[in-house]
Amino acid sequence: MPFRAGLSGINAASADLKIIGNNVANASTTGFKESRAEFADVYAAADGGNANSIGSGVKLAAVSQQFGQGNIGFTDNKFDLAINGKGFFILDDNGTRSYSRAGAFQVDREGFVVNNQNQNLTVYGADDTGNITGAIGPLQLDNSNIDPLSTTMVDVGINLDASQSPPTTLPFDPNVPNSFNHSTSLTVYDSLGTSHLATMYYVKDVADNAWTTHLFIDGNNARGGLAPPYIGDSLTFDGAGALATINGTPVPPGVITYAGIDPGTGADPMNLDFNYLSNSPTTQFGSAFNVSALSQNGYTSGRLSGFDIDDTGIINARYSNGQSQVLGQVALADFANDQGLRPLGDTTWAESYASGPALVGNPGAGSLGVIQSGALEDSNVDLTKQLVNMITAQRNFQANAQVITTADTITQTIINIR
Repeated sequence: MPFRAGLSGINAASADLKIIGNNVANASTTGFKESRAEFADVYAAADGGNANSIGSGVKLAAVSQQFGQGNIGFTDNKFDLAINGKGFFILDDNGTRSYSRAGAFQVDREGFVVNNQNQNLTVYGADDTGNITGAIGPLQLDNSNIDPLSTTMVDVGINLDASQSPPTTLPFDPNVPNSFNHSTSLTVYDSLGTSHLATMYYVKDVADNAWTTHLFIDGNNARGGLAPPYIGDSLTFDGAGALATINGTPVPPGVITYAGIDPGTGADPMNLDFNYLSNSPTTQFGSAFNVSALSQNGYTSGRLSGFDIDDTGIINARYSNGQSQVLGQVALADFANDQGLRPLGDTTWAESYASGPALVGNPGAGSLGVIQSGALEDSNVDLTKQLVNMITAQRNFQANAQVITTADTITQTIINIR
């Protein structure tokens, strides 16, 4: 009996040393989670209920993985991802799912975001408008240029100086500075993405609180006409300085429409709506001319210039034309019993009956952690602790070996009795 108990102790100490050695070997492995040996005593079945039973040794009951948070170290790669909190990245390998805390990702030749084992990072997809959908699949990046968008809406927020007098030179002519009171400009785009300079001129009328505005695109009158007098659009204000009518129509809506403008580039005719009741409405106060809002919704074509991933896993593509597009959102999985996951190697795990089914969600939702882009989670192995455990396991091994040596001595003594 001492031989068997001592041998079981040696086997247990040996297994403990193997586990400690594996932890130490992976102290620098990204996303690695340390394990610990859990032991249980052994009793013969016939003696299990006897208060005076002597145990038969020890057995390795479980190798338990510890999924505590590892330190997060920062890198220069935007596709290096770390999870701060609970959850696992979902990896797809030709339809087979696995789970990992190692977030060292890169882009392969086909544009898919993969890890070092060419397993695809799984994300929630996005539609053409950038809205996240419920569909989950691999993330594939599109390196093609983004199509241009023709300008259709211009938001204008200005203050026209109520103290101004009508111009000294009439009729209005954009080439004669004394024929208008104020002007401002912005860039608009046609359907081919070609930029055009849109200039708005404002002329104080003789009547109180009345103005006329003219729009010129690249120096050409948007209302037609090649020479003065040019047709304009009227703006009137009430006694409190608020915009009251446009072309005699009460506001809202407060929009001037310019239709069928030929951009002169072979592009489709431009149809522009100038909204004078934007987030910063047009006014007429007794202060200097001021532009508080001037924006438009068009843009030229653009090439991919980079990516950003926020803490909720939203993946944004940035383009050279200043636009951005949502490509998807990183999906995370959690489990009722993460220690029940089956280790596969390569710092990945598989779902098992003991772990329960994967609970998939977006980062930051419920118990799931958040994403840190440009960072990697280090191994959670505490080397100091492992070295102390190694000394303990070594002493256990030596002590159990001594039990066998002592039992052998006693046995030899008994055999030598005559």
